[in-house]
Amino acid sequence: MDQPATFHDLNGASVYITGGGSGVGASLTDGFLSQGANVAFIGRSDASAFVDEMREKHGRAPLFMQGDMTDTELLHATMEKAAEAHGPLTVLVNNAANDQRHSLEETTTEFWDWMIEVNLKAYYFACQEAARQMQGKGGAIINFSSISYIMGNAGYPIYTTSNAGITGMTRSLARELGPQKIRVNALAPGWVLTQKQLDMWATPEDLASHLERQCLKYHLTPEDMIAPTLFLASEASRAMTGQCMAVDGGVVASG
Repeated sequence: MDQPATFHDLNGASVYITGGGSGVGASLTDGFLSQGANVAFIGRSDASAFVDEMREKHGRAPLFMQGDMTDTELLHATMEKAAEAHGPLTVLVNNAANDQRHSLEETTTEFWDWMIEVNLKAYYFACQEAARQMQGKGGAIINFSSISYIMGNAGYPIYTTSNAGITGMTRSLARELGPQKIRVNALAPGWVLTQKQLDMWATPEDLASHLERQCLKYHLTPEDMIAPTLFLASEASRAMTGQCMAVDGGVVASG
């Protein structure tokens, strides 16, 4: 999918993406590289083949660091390594998440802790290190939330709780970091049909039901998240902070 806009100020930007080697994150890595940005990302699974693909496509490779982002010390170390390679971060994209289905009845304290670590704690501490690197220079932080909590979806209550927390955190950090010229916004996708979604959750019945709720009658793909993310990372959105921008085909409304 060809991107409809070029954000010239992202050329040479130092970008760090969580989960940047698969799903939506891989599309974001591709999108930032296409703008001339220098991209680093962390992921649990080996992304060597994807790195090679990006090198072939763009003539340069993203910096991939394999690891568990819920290990805060490791997370910060990879962000520091990204700064050593590309300069202090100018853009952080908190993208990685896990929407494993579960019910209130079956939830254990161990599962709660794990879901919160993946879906909220790691976001918070990535923001902490990004803010440290951006201090005095400014930058953009984009936290991926979800419309699932706005819709009040059932079937994954810890996930929706985490996404509500991401939006609240985004608003608070925008106010705290604004004097340092650091913008913090959330992006709330609708149902994006990654391969994982297609393999695990996307039944024909549920797909049809969700599409009925959308204003735009086509299913969203990871590529649909690229341009909105680039916009929030760019100075094109320089007056935006503390916002949660839904990119969902028109399911929810705000304002």
